[in-house]
Amino acid sequence: MKRPGTSRTTRTTGTTWVAGALPIALATGALAWSVIHSVREKVGYAAPTLDDAYIHFQYARAIAEGHPLRFQADAVRSSGATSLLWPLMLAPFWLLGLKGTALTWAAWLFGFGALGGLAYESQQLTEKLTSRVMGWAAALAVLTFGGLVWCAASGMEVVPFAWAIARSLRLASEWSEIAPAERTNKRLRSLAMVTLVMALLRPEGQAYALLIGAVVVAFPAKNKLRSRARGLIMAAAAFANPLFLWLLTGSATSSTAQVKLLPGNPYYALGASIEANVRILVTQIWNGEVWSAEFLPKGGAPVVLLGLSAAIVSGTRKRAAVRGALVLAFGLGMFIPCAYVTFLWNRLRYLWPFSPGLIIGVMCLCHLLGEAASRLRVRYQAISVVLAGGIMGVFLDHYEWIKEDIAQSASGIDRQQAALGRWAKENLPEDARIGVNDTGAVAYFSDRRTFDIVGLTTPSEAPYWVAGAASRYEHYERLHRTQPSTLPTHFIVYPEWMATDTVFGPALHEAVVTDSSILGGQTMRVYMANYALLGSGEAPWTAVGTVVDALDVADLESEKEHGYELLGARDGEQGIMESSAPDGHPVVDGGRTNRNHELFHVKLAPGTAIVGLARLRGDATVKGEIRVAGKKVTDLAFVDTEWIEAPFDVPADAATAHTEVELVIAQGTISAYHWYFAEHTPPKK
Repeated sequence: MKRPGTSRTTRTTGTTWVAGALPIALATGALAWSVIHSVREKVGYAAPTLDDAYIHFQYARAIAEGHPLRFQADAVRSSGATSLLWPLMLAPFWLLGLKGTALTWAAWLFGFGALGGLAYESQQLTEKLTSRVMGWAAALAVLTFGGLVWCAASGMEVVPFAWAIARSLRLASEWSEIAPAERTNKRLRSLAMVTLVMALLRPEGQAYALLIGAVVVAFPAKNKLRSRARGLIMAAAAFANPLFLWLLTGSATSSTAQVKLLPGNPYYALGASIEANVRILVTQIWNGEVWSAEFLPKGGAPVVLLGLSAAIVSGTRKRAAVRGALVLAFGLGMFIPCAYVTFLWNRLRYLWPFSPGLIIGVMCLCHLLGEAASRLRVRYQAISVVLAGGIMGVFLDHYEWIKEDIAQSASGIDRQQAALGRWAKENLPEDARIGVNDTGAVAYFSDRRTFDIVGLTTPSEAPYWVAGAASRYEHYERLHRTQPSTLPTHFIVYPEWMATDTVFGPALHEAVVTDSSILGGQTMRVYMANYALLGSGEAPWTAVGTVVDALDVADLESEKEHGYELLGARDGEQGIMESSAPDGHPVVDGGRTNRNHELFHVKLAPGTAIVGLARLRGDATVKGEIRVAGKKVTDLAFVDTEWIEAPFDVPADAATAHTEVELVIAQGTISAYHWYFAEHTPPKK
């Protein structure tokens, strides 16, 4: 008997949904059990595969403890988690008692739950473009694709973000395909909600929010004006992430973006760098080489490219052109991370949210090839299934390796970063401030204040990390003079990452892990901080009069004050020189290496005769000259590879409040550390 208030259509739709979702849910559950069992067998308890997951855990704890967006209670607000929504999703579980590594269970619940949802949404997106059988093939391909399985176990927001993209695109496709009368407010609210979730899960969701808003505007409901206005409002979800960031932290961009994006990085040509990343993506990543060899079959790039084209063709042939275009946009989203300095971190996790778009495209290709085979009187459905089955077979062939890598990665993180965080909690004083270059697990387990050298959770440090080791060293000199209490009392770092050994005191402890490639290095070490040599390079060792102006090369503030030109400086062209002055006292100074041109200005009293000193390093092959106000004042000569303070005169008629100083190297290169300008008369003894 029909239940009152329930239509046959509603019951049928519900039954169809259960019939479609139940097999996927069961398969996802089996997959999750297999992976989680592998991790627990290796580690002994739940643990994520990435140190960055602990950044989210720390921000989730901050929300639960009542100081959201503050990495520690007394820290400034920061956006180091990148995702505004993911820590918020995890915070209630912290309040419910899932603390420490136990919070991983909540991340796994969302991660593997989203993987099942993603498989379902991929099935729905694919079926309209191809057939029911190929829809199921797409769902199974999503579940068996190692990149998504790895990310579901990672503790990160990758797979929930992929699900939000897939669901929003599916709902937008259906919106375009139904009659205007069926475009109800209820449908629009569902689409708007998932679009907002997508935009708040990751900044890349902003592009899709604009796209979905455009679909609603292009395909209005019966009341066209009101519907299009709502579409524009929905497109505004693209600005939700930067708006919330600006309101909460004072910056519209996350600290992650400041550290990792090419725009704003002074050392990379934006167009050429993006082009290089695109080339790596298409010719190596899609081709299953090097970094993606464990996830994708070798030689797969042509299949991926043909699949993207097949999505458009399938959409046109099935009268679902918008759906085909949105699937294409889904796959092309993989080009968004090409705007990063590199997307090769963390098992390519920045790429995999967009992989379902590629998978759906490949299923469209299989379907079209099957239809083409039908002209040869071969059952096209069988051919399509065989082709799709071959793809899933390749994915499954990688599964055992991926499962082992997940467990090994979780174990490596636990034995290194997490272990050092626990050690710090037991052995460092409660008022310790730890300098870290992997900020997640050390902060989470140590319960100590941290100083994030990279700048993700200590946002003031981002420009200096991007600039390089010498700029960090010069920055620490400034902090030591002005805000010494903000500097770390200890460091827990990969020494080779830090590249500023001069601030390390005695080594107290270390964690050496040699069997996990997910780590930043095999050895992570605990040091006491040692700032004894900070400032030792500030004054010239040459006897001159009172210094009236000085450019400290690689000191970002000093360079800005003096209009210092980078003139083609590249990433990695910085160094910290630690040596002795002629009288034997130690001198440490940061500078820029591989220079053949220096150009800046200094502030001098007009009409005053000034002596200049250039602290440089080169060798006997170097030939160059120093110019003041466009005129040569001296040739440059080196007799060995030690650094020198080369003197030169600034003529009185050249001294102004904006005196241009230039060093031109005609042969060889030099390292530049300091430029001093002093009164001509040596100080009285």
